[in-house]
Amino acid sequence: MILPVGVDEKNFKAAAEKFKKAIGAENVFTEREDVDLYRDAYSPEWDEETEAVPSMAVAPKTVEEVQAIVKIANEHKIPLFPISTGKNLGYGSSAPNRRGDVVVDLKRMNKIIEVDDKRNFCILEPGVTYFELYEYCEKHNLNVMMDIPDPGWGSPVGNALDHGWGYTYGMYRDHFGAHCGMEVVLPNGELMRTGMGALPGAKTFAENKYGYGAYVDGLFAQSNFGIVTKMGFWMMPKPEYYALLSLTAPMREDIVPIVENLNYLEDSFIVGWPLYRSPLNPPYGKPMNPELKSYLTSKGGKPDLEKIQDYALRNKIPYWQIDIPIYGNKEAVYANIEYVKKRFRKIKGAEIKMVQEFALPMSAEQIKQMKHKVSLGIPNMEIFWLSTRGETIEPKDGHVWFSPIIPRDGRELLKCQEVYIDVFHEMGMPSPITPFAHPRSWMYHAFCFMLGFGNSRTDVEHNKKMRKVYRKMVEVAAANGWGDYRAAPTFQDDVMNTYSFNNHILRRFIEQLKDTIDPNGIIAPGRGGIWPKYVRDSREKGGKK
Repeated sequence: MILPVGVDEKNFKAAAEKFKKAIGAENVFTEREDVDLYRDAYSPEWDEETEAVPSMAVAPKTVEEVQAIVKIANEHKIPLFPISTGKNLGYGSSAPNRRGDVVVDLKRMNKIIEVDDKRNFCILEPGVTYFELYEYCEKHNLNVMMDIPDPGWGSPVGNALDHGWGYTYGMYRDHFGAHCGMEVVLPNGELMRTGMGALPGAKTFAENKYGYGAYVDGLFAQSNFGIVTKMGFWMMPKPEYYALLSLTAPMREDIVPIVENLNYLEDSFIVGWPLYRSPLNPPYGKPMNPELKSYLTSKGGKPDLEKIQDYALRNKIPYWQIDIPIYGNKEAVYANIEYVKKRFRKIKGAEIKMVQEFALPMSAEQIKQMKHKVSLGIPNMEIFWLSTRGETIEPKDGHVWFSPIIPRDGRELLKCQEVYIDVFHEMGMPSPITPFAHPRSWMYHAFCFMLGFGNSRTDVEHNKKMRKVYRKMVEVAAANGWGDYRAAPTFQDDVMNTYSFNNHILRRFIEQLKDTIDPNGIIAPGRGGIWPKYVRDSREKGGKK
């Protein structure tokens, strides 16, 4: 039997009986075959003694049931790990930070409390999925859409609390930034509302973030100060017209003026999410051209930039391609298309083509034809081929995301490529980073230079080596001023360790709060690198004292 740290079997069973009485025996899961469903399917520690398998899971339906669970946990010092829909693949999925902690599965709390398409907001419980919200808006013919991530089975609340991102305008793409108001069960079981929600009868819970006094919402994201049971979000009005452009440019150095121009266009709300990529990359999961691949190591084991550029020019393959969505009414969209073309005329060899255009509302057939459904808030599972379905990526069992944030600057991107290529070269491993690796532009005012580390369910030694390289990458990124924005539980302490200004004052400040708000340390020990006092001195061992 797996038990929480510091909890004996008698105490554990007594707590389980109280959980059953509070929320119904059918909603308390203690059998191994049930609990195993909460393992991280992409765990980088699969089947090792350190894998964070929970001891039990509980699934409340109401706020009152969440409060009851928290109070019982305090009585028995049972650590809890709340999840929304548990689809955080690549960052920990539904597993806790620490082996034995009890998962609080909030998927039964799936009420869409309110959607307003005149004032453009919604209020949701944590178990609501992007699919459910989209279907609700379509069913009720609401003229509003939510910015979404991939894939669509996740929770808006859970994704926002993990600082997830999406695909429309920047102000909506930052999902935590687009939230407005929250309701939280605190570690002592009390219920709190933030912002305007703290005013009884407030009419602007999901419209005005700040209310009065200190703004505390950030304490509940990537942390362990409570269980969020309700959140408001700003939503985007559906546009009348949508167009998708494709910009191509022939030279590696073209990325510098391209980024500068797109920064201006995006920050001026002329364009939406720019999707950077390079046509030199093969289609996802397909093998790279052998000649091009040979140039990645033909200069003393490192890439030969001149030969790669020559290959691109000889074969008339653009070095860069950026898809650019434009929203508005038809006249405004066409005017902005002409302005975008004008901005890029100064880049020699750059071309802009119309890929698609649609008037809204779209037909089912038009939706099916859309190249980037997410850029109009249409959830789907098309991206789910990642890692586990590729033809050339080994191992295929899963991936762990490495997600450093870098400046939204072309020269910094090129430097980032070189630095990471050097790391893999020094560690004697093939580099998944190439001189045409592209940035992710979900972040507003920054890039994410994301990399998926493949992991295995059968090769423990591979996973150990992968963890070593991952940790080296975290160190190197930090030394260059690039901090990770998100990490799987295995690496959260490594990332938090790099945010070390003034002798780790940020972590020390947060843990002072933790000691006050959650003296028993029952909410998600270790999440976000925040450990409760009773295991803090064993932080380096994963809080397993």
